Amino acid sequence: MASKHPPVCQIFSFKDCKTSLDPIFELPAHCLTPTAAPIVIDNGSFQTRAGWAAPAAESDSAPRLIFRSVAARSRGAARSETQIGNDIPNLEPLRWLLKSQFDRNVVVNFEIQELILDHVFTHLGLSSEGFVEHPILMTEAPCNPLHCRQMMSELLFECYRVPFVSYGVDSLYSFYHNNNQRNLQPPHTGLILSSGYHCSHILPVVDGRLDAVNCKRLNVAGSQAASYLQRLLQLKYPGHLAAITLSRMEELLHEHSYTAVDYHQELEKWRCPEFYEREVHRMQLPFSGKVPGGGVSVEERQERRAQQLRRLQEINTRRREEKLQQDQERLDRLLAVQELLEDGLLDQFHKSLMELNMDSAEELQSYINKLQLAVEQGRLKLLQSDGAEGKMEVSELEQPIDEGDGVALMDPDFPEDPLSEKSVNVVQPAFNMAEYHQLFVGTERLRCPEILFQPSLIGEDQMGLMETLQYVLARYTPEQQEALVNNVFLTGGNVQYPGMKERVERELLEFRPFQSHFKVTMATRPGLDAWYGARDWALEHPAAAGAEGWISRQDYEEKGCEYLSEHCASNVFVPMKITKPVPARPAELPVAFQTPTGASAAVATFTSTSAPSSSTDAADINMVAS
Repeated sequence: MASKHPPVCQIFSFKDCKTSLDPIFELPAHCLTPTAAPIVIDNGSFQTRAGWAAPAAESDSAPRLIFRSVAARSRGAARSETQIGNDIPNLEPLRWLLKSQFDRNVVVNFEIQELILDHVFTHLGLSSEGFVEHPILMTEAPCNPLHCRQMMSELLFECYRVPFVSYGVDSLYSFYHNNNQRNLQPPHTGLILSSGYHCSHILPVVDGRLDAVNCKRLNVAGSQAASYLQRLLQLKYPGHLAAITLSRMEELLHEHSYTAVDYHQELEKWRCPEFYEREVHRMQLPFSGKVPGGGVSVEERQERRAQQLRRLQEINTRRREEKLQQDQERLDRLLAVQELLEDGLLDQFHKSLMELNMDSAEELQSYINKLQLAVEQGRLKLLQSDGAEGKMEVSELEQPIDEGDGVALMDPDFPEDPLSEKSVNVVQPAFNMAEYHQLFVGTERLRCPEILFQPSLIGEDQMGLMETLQYVLARYTPEQQEALVNNVFLTGGNVQYPGMKERVERELLEFRPFQSHFKVTMATRPGLDAWYGARDWALEHPAAAGAEGWISRQDYEEKGCEYLSEHCASNVFVPMKITKPVPARPAELPVAFQTPTGASAAVATFTSTSAPSSSTDAADINMVAS
């Protein structure tokens, strides 16, 4: 019968990676001639990626800067004191100072956005003091509000005086980049499942353009998963609250979590002890492994014990000498009082008795006898301690020792002989400090990514990712649904869990019609393909006045701050028509013709737009309306 080997436990340690400062690059020569090369900025809510739109053969084909989209800035701090992204070596001590330009996935804090753009331009070799003469291609959120685009355009055109700006959706850039790599012929049709740090999106693309009407957003993504994991582990290990930081939880999510293909069936597997021991990840927290006396040999222990015995003997001898001296002094004083009685000095004798708190001469004689006996015994013990080395009687100590050598050494049952070899070698159970400083991450590995599909786990009252996808598909005809599900595309940093693609395929198989076809693909680099797709688009569409997708300074001044030049990877531009308020008329209507009903408001609107030439016409209109 084959013996079963015990499962090998998996022990990991946190990397706690420290970021290094972003280098300041020199401006490449090929980015200046013959025309200025565009700067591609993937403005993500988790990371900002920036670089040059250079061909793939050039050395600048990858983003030069990748850093966290946070700024450590305290209230009232100067711009020079603000730390951006990788300039912050450790986020945790400054967690309460961190500020982001995002609210969910929309840029709202443009003061922080300006600091981040300064950081990007400075480290790319540009000087943002005067102006930036390179076109800027920047990503934005799906269905970005017009006000946010207006503020971003004002920042780029007014503060940095850039010549051209282009906006696009990061998920669409990644979608078209991967479709081109797969040699799919445009126009592309598909369904994009994008999950980032703050939000997740369902983006349908029909005939190469984003169908903005049917786009849906979920307020569940990587930041919620990290917070959920932190809460689970802090409840599980209340003794390690300070060690369970948000940065370590993000590391656990990125490197140790996975998506269950069948969530409930996977939880049943974790009920098996063998499966648990095999699959649980033990995260070792830093601790000091030095135990007092742990590396001391037997000879050293015996030598230490002998030294302690010698010190104890010296202390006892000194205390006996002090006690003997005190008893002798008290005995001499009592004998002096007794001599007063023998000399016949009764008044002085009675006065001395009162000072000694005694009543009679018999009581005085009794104390003298006791002290004489104590003095004789003390002298005898001193002689015995001098003659017998290493043997003491600790039980006769009457007061605690003040030298701080340890109360345990003054125990009356303390052995007279040094410890034997046998007693020293006794193995006693020791507390495993290493195991105490371990976090056992079991079902948490799959429970946290599951919130994408079941937001109710964290108390969110909204549909999951696949339920939202099913709702979006139901808004199309069966032919369009077939075309959409044949190109389901996963992108974003929060879809990199192992098993995510298989889970989406299983969910699609459940709610799609019997024997229908679908295809799910994952982005080659879910976190970076948005930048590469934006770079490819910038190379294929050079910036020029009137070019598709580019907003020039003239367009900005003529068509408004919120203007967007549409292209295949951009949002849909829906201009907002705001009715300007009409100034009040100088002459008010008579009170008799003013009606407090809703008709008066309609009449006022009509009269303000038509602007009759005479007050008589206005009065006639009021009378007819009433």
